[in-house]
Amino acid sequence: MWQTYYAAHSLQSALELLHQYGAQARVIAGATDLLLELEAGQRPGVKVLIDLSRVPELDLIRVDDEGWVHLGPLVTHNHCAGSSLLVERAFALTKACWQVGAPQIRNRGTVAGNLITASPANDSITPLMALGAQVTLRSQSGERTVPLAEFFSGVRKTVLAPDELLVDIAFPLPDEQTRSTFIKFALRRAQAISLLNVAAVLKFKGDHVQKASITLGAVAPTIIHAAEAEAWLVGRALTEETIQRAAGLAAEAAKPIDDLRATAAYRREMVRVCTARALRALAAGEERAGFPERPVMLWGREEWHWRQPLAETLVHHPGDPIETVINGRSLTLQPAESKSLLRLLREEAGLTGTKEGCAEGECGACTVILDGMAVMSCLVPAPRAMGAQIITVEGIGREGRLHPLQRAFIEEGAVQCGYCSPGFLMSGVKLLEERPAPTRQEIVQAITGNLCRCTGYYKIIAAFEKAAQAAARQ
Repeated sequence: MWQTYYAAHSLQSALELLHQYGAQARVIAGATDLLLELEAGQRPGVKVLIDLSRVPELDLIRVDDEGWVHLGPLVTHNHCAGSSLLVERAFALTKACWQVGAPQIRNRGTVAGNLITASPANDSITPLMALGAQVTLRSQSGERTVPLAEFFSGVRKTVLAPDELLVDIAFPLPDEQTRSTFIKFALRRAQAISLLNVAAVLKFKGDHVQKASITLGAVAPTIIHAAEAEAWLVGRALTEETIQRAAGLAAEAAKPIDDLRATAAYRREMVRVCTARALRALAAGEERAGFPERPVMLWGREEWHWRQPLAETLVHHPGDPIETVINGRSLTLQPAESKSLLRLLREEAGLTGTKEGCAEGECGACTVILDGMAVMSCLVPAPRAMGAQIITVEGIGREGRLHPLQRAFIEEGAVQCGYCSPGFLMSGVKLLEERPAPTRQEIVQAITGNLCRCTGYYKIIAAFEKAAQAAARQ
């Protein structure tokens, strides 16, 4: 694990630390991938973590005067899923980000981190490649802009130098004649890695395709263009014959391998199927079908952004005290080693209501509220608690009374073994804050990151509905 943790107060501070430590350091924001790799001993050379997550203004989506969309390095998947600009003009990216993990993961995981991890199965890379994106890399010695297609050099490999920081992701704002979509094929509907994915960005002139970009993920060492399919579509209307031919050409472009999750032949055939689905949706104008009008974020009533600048960069070594506020109480905790927020809460704070079910962000039993948004505490470094506001299941009631959702769980019999219940309660509390009268579908969205091994979720959903009804009567 790491030896030193810095919470940077500015971008310049982070660059100075990167220059000082080089390959021994890793920049984190969400840390949803890196923390697992460190726990597994897969990054033995990493001794320093530089946390950018509390630097204001880096989590914004904006359009510049030249018509380029810019994503800051702290823009999360939920920021993209909730962006009206991206929904209207770059829907493929919105849909891809919405299908990453679960709300708690999307609240921490950043698009920049997804690019840097550089797995060909990472969902946000495929639409960004189709949109013609570029990234800006900065170090103490200067800055360079790299087309996204040139950023990746292989599986989990990029051209990012040890002292460089990805400070911007940008792509030309698609015009109103351009429509896009993203198709993810996986083994389940949520919390799943792509077996393959397809992004399609088409510019239309009347009924005919004027320009086409089709990119494929998880079927080659890096994201690839289906160049022959793109060329075939230009100048043609999206008839079924045109779609079938383009889908076949896309399948021919794929270069998949056999692995534990699928054979190469199966992946290639599903490239054909998914490309056809994407093109049919665009032809019918139905690419947004099924996408929620207001996605559930679990970040409260307003879009979440970090707005409280640190006065200076904070530093923490194993054994140093961590001063934090948990359930409204100021605490000084002294972890003896580098660990996750989950273990800090259980072992140092004695708050064992937060459960460890998987320790890798799959089950949601460790869900807590960190600085106002729901996160999986097993994927948060413990020093992130420095100066933070944290709420656990022990703190959701008021003045010794149960929270309405807790009472509803009891009345509806929504508990069997009970191990997963704290995580469901924390997701539910945040949902009811965000949507006081949630629909059934919104309840389902909110708990996609929470797994119950005992039951079929019916009583849990009923408890959510009952708690919302009780709150409406008050």
